[in-house]
Amino acid sequence: MTSQPEQRLPIPRRAALGTALGGVAAAALPGTAHAEESLRAAPAAAGDPVAGARRSPWRLRDTMATDGAWAGFLHGQDLLWTRLPTRWYEGPFLGDGLLGSMIYQEPGANRIRFTVQHGRVQDHRPQFGSGWGTCRLPVGHLTLAPVGTITAVDWRLSLWNAELTGTINTTAGTLTLAALIHDEVLAVRVSAEAGEQATWTFHPEEAISPRKISEAPPSGYTANPPWTTRTAPDGTEQVLQPLTGGGRTATAHRRTGDELLLSVGHSFPSDTAAEADSLRNLRHATSYSALRRRHIRWWHDFYRKSFVSFPDQRLQSFHWIQLYKVASASRADGPVMATCGPWLEPTPWPAVWWNLNVQLEYWLIHGSNHLELDALATTLRRNQEQLIANVPAAYRSDSSGVGRSSDMFANRSVGRPGTGAEVGDLTWALHNVWLSYRHTMDTSLLRDTLFPVLRRAINYYLHFLTPGSDGKLHLPSTLSPEYPVVPPQDTTYDLALIRWGCQTLIESAELLGIDDELAPRWQEVLARLTPYPVDGNGFMIGAGTPYAQSHRHYSHLLMVYPLYLVNWDQPENRDLITKSIVHWHALTGAHRGYSYTGAASMYAMTGDGDTAITYLRKFFDPTTRYPCRANTHYTEAGPVIETPLSASQALHDMFCQSWGGVIRVFPAIPTDWADVTLHNFRTEGAFLVSAVRKAGKTRFIRIKSLAGEPLTLRHGLTGTLTVLLDDGTPARIHDLGEGTLAIDLPKGREVLVHSGSRPDLTIAPVAVSEPGPAWGLP
Repeated sequence: MTSQPEQRLPIPRRAALGTALGGVAAAALPGTAHAEESLRAAPAAAGDPVAGARRSPWRLRDTMATDGAWAGFLHGQDLLWTRLPTRWYEGPFLGDGLLGSMIYQEPGANRIRFTVQHGRVQDHRPQFGSGWGTCRLPVGHLTLAPVGTITAVDWRLSLWNAELTGTINTTAGTLTLAALIHDEVLAVRVSAEAGEQATWTFHPEEAISPRKISEAPPSGYTANPPWTTRTAPDGTEQVLQPLTGGGRTATAHRRTGDELLLSVGHSFPSDTAAEADSLRNLRHATSYSALRRRHIRWWHDFYRKSFVSFPDQRLQSFHWIQLYKVASASRADGPVMATCGPWLEPTPWPAVWWNLNVQLEYWLIHGSNHLELDALATTLRRNQEQLIANVPAAYRSDSSGVGRSSDMFANRSVGRPGTGAEVGDLTWALHNVWLSYRHTMDTSLLRDTLFPVLRRAINYYLHFLTPGSDGKLHLPSTLSPEYPVVPPQDTTYDLALIRWGCQTLIESAELLGIDDELAPRWQEVLARLTPYPVDGNGFMIGAGTPYAQSHRHYSHLLMVYPLYLVNWDQPENRDLITKSIVHWHALTGAHRGYSYTGAASMYAMTGDGDTAITYLRKFFDPTTRYPCRANTHYTEAGPVIETPLSASQALHDMFCQSWGGVIRVFPAIPTDWADVTLHNFRTEGAFLVSAVRKAGKTRFIRIKSLAGEPLTLRHGLTGTLTVLLDDGTPARIHDLGEGTLAIDLPKGREVLVHSGSRPDLTIAPVAVSEPGPAWGLP
């Protein structure tokens, strides 16, 4: 066995960039020469001013600036149904980050089910664990019963309006429906024609863990009490579900004419607040039309924050559906997503899973410019005391952690290194917080959440690191998430997280101006921590433990992705990276959807877009054991929302990457995708990137700085480059070679980079070259 060290690309500092620039300004330069040489050598293009002269301002032409353009584009991405869905993973889904509903046929009946589930509804008995004691709990479902037998449906889930509309044809006539969820209210409007009429019934469901499908309750567990019902003077009906561990769930629903409004409240420890909340939500909604006005305003503002278009119709629609899905499932002020999002169905995993699921769930919010959905960072900020309580009492003075699965309050104890416990999950979740910080440069996120929690998470590791006879620091036995063999020491998963954590703490302390007493210890760990265990097949699970059996997780490859500690910019590590990924997938049998999306992202890092898309397409291959389903959801033993969301992140990794302080535009575009448009794609350093690729070549890149951070751009352009600020003046630049520029871009300013004469600066959807059917049951 050999071991492999790695290095990390430093995040550039503005002071260093200023020194590198040395006052050089250029409007045009060859794409591969160093700046000083290129400024001397580059002749002025015909009809253009000489380099350094003032030029006219420029601006992008955004064809997506109107409601009509957005409505038209997203109309082409909508999900459609001409057959009645019979399962949750076939039907429409609605949500607002809290309340969720899936719509499909009531099993074995001539009715349509609207599930009613809520992200805050859980049990509160931690003594029975996250699977039973603090699990998500079912609420109930509505059924819509027609007079006649259902013969056909014609439904559209409009992404632009986040609304289900359509008709239900029966032997007696037609029902026309519209449905949406906003402000914790499910609103449905159904009108009847001919001899039809709609009968609504709410069916409460037993408040017991959905895990009952796979196991019996734990010893000592007692069932929650039965629900009760009551009717308010205004005709609103309420179902009240008390809980043995305290708290209550209240479901209120009211029908007025063709409209039905329903809301769910949950409170703990109060057993009365839930009732008031559900009634207040209904009063605030007032009617379908009033709620819809607020609803579509929110969604229209949401979509406008970024834009991407590429020529594969099926994948393009999928990507926009994932943005709709993640916004339906999460909001920054709400609960962190459980494995199923707000759409609870029978599952062995009715909780938040911290060893991969929650991380993958939130990756796509960064590039898509939707940090308003970041409930993960919010959860870790709000529950710091619980994270402390999760570690053994002897370590609570300076340490924090979280176990594999928990409720939305991160309530789950973590084991000790040396016992084969899974220890690193909190540190990995904090990498998501680091990404949110890097994409916003919000110092409060760094100061109030990332630094204090990461300091304690790494401290927990430091208690157990011990020097070996080789002089290196070693970690006793820990578990690489869900791999069946526990290494005796030095689990690769944890070594990668320790390295990333110590490096990030050092950088964060510097950024915050903190002279931390632990900084020398972090430096020592980086200098002395044992290298990753490596064998002839690449990275091992841990010391003495090769990757020897098929495994869905890529926990032993975290240093490659998403941490990028070992990366493609290190030529000495390329063979090791390739060998490790190939061997991971060579052992087949246990791979799942995110095994393919993860491999796609790793190959995107290498710049190999064709291999990346080949792996990504395996997730959509219906001949695989666990493919993407008709409505873009995904299931194994139960719903797992992270996998399709991570497929969108794999697309992001093909379009634009910004790890290591370098923005890489179109780094891994598949050969078949000649045209791609990006607009306001958010990157690390808080930049918004717009770029257009046509006929296989990048036409221009526009970057806006939101925070004034150093800008290093790997542009992929050839020939003589033009680099202009938004007022038309040349930007100060330094050519770093290999198609990379350092550009001085102050906060609030924009820069345009292109080669040759000025291109058409239009942001528009690209033409479809790979047609495909709509998602749903078209």
